[in-house]
Amino acid sequence: MALQIVYYIIAVVLVLVGLAGTILPAIPGLPLMFTGMLLGAWAGGFEQIGAITLTVLGLLTLLAMGMDFWVTAMGAKRVGASKQAVAGASIGTFVGLFFGIWGLFLGPFAGAAIGELQHQRHLRQAAKVGVGTWFGLLFGVVLKLALACTMLGIFALGWFL
Repeated sequence: MALQIVYYIIAVVLVLVGLAGTILPAIPGLPLMFTGMLLGAWAGGFEQIGAITLTVLGLLTLLAMGMDFWVTAMGAKRVGASKQAVAGASIGTFVGLFFGIWGLFLGPFAGAAIGELQHQRHLRQAAKVGVGTWFGLLFGVVLKLALACTMLGIFALGWFL
């Protein structure tokens, strides 16, 4: 019984860290949430959460991972971003983590703009790419957050019903 409580605590921590990871790009949010939910179901002997619910949660996790890459790529492609701009946005997002909320907002834009400047050296295009990439990342975060809330709702319904 005591070990089961430890498993539940770890499961909750994984879900909470995963939920934070839907916003913080350096943390694989939805896979961590799914892992926490799977651990919680296992700790409960799969009595409340069964195979069907776990399959749905797993599919939503895979959908979110694919969607994350697709949305970011489409946002960058729509504004004509170079590979350097996309890499710069990723680096800028990671570096921005260390500068609080402003870093999270400005890091992807600055990274994409710097990457595009290195590629083309046109300030107008670099700014356009920076803004487009930033909106792509923001849209991806909103979609991941919506999927995370959906997963939490499905898990809660399965657990309490």
